[in-house]
Amino acid sequence: MIKIICLGKLKEKYLVDLVNDYLKRINKYHKILLTELKDEESLDKEEKSILKYIDTKDYKKWAILAFLAIGGMLIYLSLTGDFKRGSQNWLVLPVIGSVQPSEFAKPVIIVCLALLFEAFYYKLRDKKINHYDMIAIILAVGLVFPLIIFFQKDFGTMFIILCIFGGMFLASPILRSEKFKTILLLLGLGICMLFIIVVVGKKDVLSLEQLDRFNFFNPCSNYEEGGYQTCNGFIAINDGGLFGLGIGKSKQKYSYIPEPHTDSVFAIITEECGLLWDIVIFILWIIVIKQILNLASKANTIRGRYICLGVAIYIFMHIFINLGGLFGLIPLTGVPLPFLSYGGSFTLSLIVSLAVIQRIHIETDKKVKGVK
Repeated sequence: MIKIICLGKLKEKYLVDLVNDYLKRINKYHKILLTELKDEESLDKEEKSILKYIDTKDYKKWAILAFLAIGGMLIYLSLTGDFKRGSQNWLVLPVIGSVQPSEFAKPVIIVCLALLFEAFYYKLRDKKINHYDMIAIILAVGLVFPLIIFFQKDFGTMFIILCIFGGMFLASPILRSEKFKTILLLLGLGICMLFIIVVVGKKDVLSLEQLDRFNFFNPCSNYEEGGYQTCNGFIAINDGGLFGLGIGKSKQKYSYIPEPHTDSVFAIITEECGLLWDIVIFILWIIVIKQILNLASKANTIRGRYICLGVAIYIFMHIFINLGGLFGLIPLTGVPLPFLSYGGSFTLSLIVSLAVIQRIHIETDKKVKGVK
């Protein structure tokens, strides 16, 4: 389908060649990352080395380095980065170009928390010992990135990371009474921090552009002050109807909807392909998330279970926040849509997350079959 959409719009030969080369690369990495255990012998030497280095038992060696690297980039960005469209989330690196460190923070936090839950599992279940030091470490790892991102005013990404941490924390081996006390403590600290920033520091937490997005219940009545993008999304969805206008025949993507290839891609898909394709997309999302959660229940390691849970929450929250803003259910934020939005940092982060999920499946399948 990607090929039909892309090549249907491109007439220049070099662009057609570019798309074909891109699709060949996707097929190669799909083979590398999603190859089943039984096909492992058929891979060449380069491909085997990639599978070797994503073994989850080796994550402990690299998790700290990845956590420090992402943390360092986030701090550097907070000190030197420029605000674009109300947030401070893009870092320009030599050779690589623009990257969004907060996107890579999501899989890193998932893996780090999973490793901590595995390391502390039996101690956290033991009612005879003190758990405060272990809970403090878990909170520090789970909340340091959202705290930094809060000051960068990238609230969509911050909220997703908090939801990932919250979901994994609630499912953690921490005793129920200690979870309740910890949640109350965090709520109290959060209220105090906001009070200090707003009342004592006299600083605006949200920019004027971000405040305008809170008038999301009837965006078309506030067309020129915050409702422009959502209202045009409604128009695109309405124009699409049941069967759509046809591939490449969207009107709203031409100067009406900002970011039609990223944040608002679902509105354009609906306009061109119609409601029927939307239903197919929703079914595919449900299948992906359900399969990941099924793997979480079958995984043979504690870290594997929590990584699967974290990735499922990660994908679900991106879908919920993107479509919730598009449908006018929640304030609109710049959050990509999984498997559909164009993007570099988010796409790479999602690919890495799914590669880890597939590795957990391989290891679980290997254990079931009794393969060493």
